[in-house]
Amino acid sequence: MDSWPVNWEALDALIIDFAKSENLIEDSSPPSSPSLTSSYHSRLIIRQIRWSLEVGNIDAAIDILRAHAPFVLEDHRLLFRLQKLKFIELLRKGTRDDRIFAIDYLRKSLAPCALNAYPEAYEEFKHVLLAFIYDKDDQTSPVANEWAEKRRYEIAGLVSSVLRAHFHAYNPIFSMALRYLMSIHKGFCLRQGLVLPISNLTERLLLEERDFPALPPESLYEAQVFDEVDIQALAHAVELTRQGAIDSLRFAKGDLFQAFQVNEICRMRLDDAMLDELVREYCVYRGIVEPGMQTSSEPLKVNPPESGCCSSLDSSIDVDHSTAKHSNSETSALTDLSSMQGIDVELRFASEPTNNLEDCSPSGSHQSEISSLLRNRSKGAGERSKHKRWRGRHDDLDFISGVHFNRDGKQEVSATISKGVECTSAEDKYEIVLQMKELASRGMAAEVVEEISTLDPDFFVQNPVLLFQLKQVEFLKLVGLGDHSGALRVACSHLGPLAARDPNLLKPLKETLLSLLRPNEEALVTGLPLHALATSLQVAFGKRLGIEEPQLMRIMRATLHTHSEWFKLQMCKDRFESLLRIDSLKENNTPVLTSLATSKSNIDSCTLGSSQATISSTTGVSDDSSSTNQASSQDAICDENAILKVMEFLALPRADAIHLLAQYNGNAETVIQQIFA
Repeated sequence: MDSWPVNWEALDALIIDFAKSENLIEDSSPPSSPSLTSSYHSRLIIRQIRWSLEVGNIDAAIDILRAHAPFVLEDHRLLFRLQKLKFIELLRKGTRDDRIFAIDYLRKSLAPCALNAYPEAYEEFKHVLLAFIYDKDDQTSPVANEWAEKRRYEIAGLVSSVLRAHFHAYNPIFSMALRYLMSIHKGFCLRQGLVLPISNLTERLLLEERDFPALPPESLYEAQVFDEVDIQALAHAVELTRQGAIDSLRFAKGDLFQAFQVNEICRMRLDDAMLDELVREYCVYRGIVEPGMQTSSEPLKVNPPESGCCSSLDSSIDVDHSTAKHSNSETSALTDLSSMQGIDVELRFASEPTNNLEDCSPSGSHQSEISSLLRNRSKGAGERSKHKRWRGRHDDLDFISGVHFNRDGKQEVSATISKGVECTSAEDKYEIVLQMKELASRGMAAEVVEEISTLDPDFFVQNPVLLFQLKQVEFLKLVGLGDHSGALRVACSHLGPLAARDPNLLKPLKETLLSLLRPNEEALVTGLPLHALATSLQVAFGKRLGIEEPQLMRIMRATLHTHSEWFKLQMCKDRFESLLRIDSLKENNTPVLTSLATSKSNIDSCTLGSSQATISSTTGVSDDSSSTNQASSQDAICDENAILKVMEFLALPRADAIHLLAQYNGNAETVIQQIFA
């Protein structure tokens, strides 16, 4: 069983910033990036326009575009697509009046626009006339694609891509990093032939469909030369063709990071309702928000940004949801727009059968001790005030710019929702686990051991490595305070016997005893990985109380590992990992307990599956030095220009190009000749 460390403190910061940016929590402090505050309003407008197009209300979408983004309607290429979709929607209604109106609209709007939109537009115009003859239910007709409701989603995605680029409506960093990591995870598993349990979750979270790429302004179609390094980096990072990468760079005027961030990563689509539930579960588990659904009594009203790019609509637009017919794949893209109010969210331990908890949960007599300890350790209302309130996506769309949406459909919830959870005991259990985590993060190891042993005498019997780590912290603190005799008592009473039962602990025991030679309180205490230890304790003790670790922790642990493995295959560093803070999520400053982290402990680890699917320890997370050495060894075989040439001409991934070059002494021309021969 492999253990892949994650910097949970860095992840906490990213998730809090995500929740603030999406207004999922009640918090008066602004997000870390001021641009996310203004982009939230832009994202709401984009979601509103997308929703209107997806339910077939083209007039509503055009009205919103006219008020907020008139440049879209001035682009005849986009306008023609919108008008063609409106023509189909008029015919779809099937009434005689709508058919007459469709003919009039065809004559006055669609036909004139087709003449000026783009070279193929007039042929498309003549083709769509066949919709008068062939019924919408005829799947073999030449206009079946025009009738298909998926065309709504294609146009909605295209318009959304254009608006995102125009408004610089960046998604929060966490959201983009998660898209990127899951995309790489999927590619890595396909290449290696792995079927991992976590993949089922990531496949449901990251949707197959991507938004269509934004259309570059016609002025940008002039020939431009881009660095081949940038082209290949973008193409292989987000699975584009070489021409697709060039088009994206052209739209971004050569800015690689803008092309990656706005044009490509944001085109990947997540099931937002599912993501919100995963984030809420994580936030409750980590003590960021209060357990249970907490929402405001008043919906949020969003004011337009002061820049003037988004003005108010003068009229209200009603969208009838009953006209929308969604497939299973389409529904997940829309559920984020429904209110989450009134839903009881699962506290995950409730799904465990009672008989499974009898052996690992505190007995009935210990329940009073939990409550007593909770009261004793709690700091009253001030303690709970640290937790923020979760508000969810509170129908913000209903109150933006005066536009009102009439929703009749029932709320669809993800698989992590359940009802009938008794919240009182659940909140007590969460609170006590969080308090143990807080004590551990402060280095109060002796208090943690004493109180957990009081609650559950068998806990450390079943988790000896955790006990060793906590006693290691206690030993080092005593050394730092100059109490050498007390430190040696801890070593003789606990560390020595534990190491005697587990040979893997002998090496960290020796390293710990070396601290007697350099007693420096600051170095010993601040150098300890207390936050990592606190998280390990939280996971283990939470499981003893029936509280499973959040699924998001498993996703991040697995995808960060496969990200490292993927770039070991590519034999290079990821050019975008700093942009998405992936490097900070991998930072693991554990100078004192480093050797302990690689022991056979199952703390803070993730099983990827059966023996056939488990990645061996030889492919663990690589550090910068190993990847650098690997890259330098390849430089002896071939240079970067040769790698890029083979990637460009043969459309191969970097790893495959390097392996081919290695077979032909780094000669790119020979490789290409051999392939085409």
